[in-house]
Amino acid sequence: MAGGQERVLRRRIKSVQATRKITKAMELIAASQIMRAQGRIAANRPYRDGMRRIIIETAKGDPTAAGKMLGTPEKVESVLLVVIVGDRGLSGAYNSSVLRATERKIVELTAAGAAVRLIVVGKKGGPYFRFRGQDVESSFQGFADKPTFEDARQVAFQSAAPFLAGEVDQVLLVSTRFFSAGSQSVETSQLLPLAEVTDETDDEEATSGTLEGYTEFEPDASDLLVALAPRALESEIFTALLEGAAAFHTSQQRAMAAATDNADDLSQTLSRIMNRARQDAITTEIMEIVGGAEALREEKGA
Repeated sequence: MAGGQERVLRRRIKSVQATRKITKAMELIAASQIMRAQGRIAANRPYRDGMRRIIIETAKGDPTAAGKMLGTPEKVESVLLVVIVGDRGLSGAYNSSVLRATERKIVELTAAGAAVRLIVVGKKGGPYFRFRGQDVESSFQGFADKPTFEDARQVAFQSAAPFLAGEVDQVLLVSTRFFSAGSQSVETSQLLPLAEVTDETDDEEATSGTLEGYTEFEPDASDLLVALAPRALESEIFTALLEGAAAFHTSQQRAMAAATDNADDLSQTLSRIMNRARQDAITTEIMEIVGGAEALREEKGA
């Protein structure tokens, strides 16, 4: 009985150790990807801040045209939600946090009487919503962890088309904001109409709104705003994709580190149980030998 238990425990320990090797490798890979993702975010930030500054200045040059492309709609009857999740799991609460936030937003919009349409970026989003009876208008896969600007352009085109056609009144983005390796949060932001100041930027002049609109535009500010709006949308989506990728790798690194620690603890616990079972088996054998020797001695004495 003890020998059979020892064999079972040995197999379990080998299985846990093999799993630990996989989780440790995934942890190291994710850690290396975090630095690359942070570098891409830093490289993209000047372009994003510059685009925001130009949009604000152009809007101040022609407030009438800006009213059509910027601001928040007074009445919202139809909303398009763009959801950014990962293509893979094993990343802690990264995917589930975004999906639950999206579900809450859908309930909120539906209660307000607005029709909701969905565009999902990431393999984990489509099946989740389809299982819950929510139609997914478009689904993008294969670039959630390493997005390019061309990927962002495709998502932006699919997002802007219903808005420009007048089919939706507002386009919202649900994604994970990446502040640092230790701080990420799920946020819902407005993509269309473009918000006048959508976020904190490193440009204090753009953030404080002190631009006076003294720039001369060629062509007219209204035409320029129409041309810049798609570029600004692509920039916002690309930034969200980059931050989502960084947050995904960070969550995966944490999850795999926790899995590795759990594998170490489980392996240690199983080793102790196996050693105890081995000691019990040895003790039983010694007792049998001593008992047999005593029986022989008594028989010889008799």
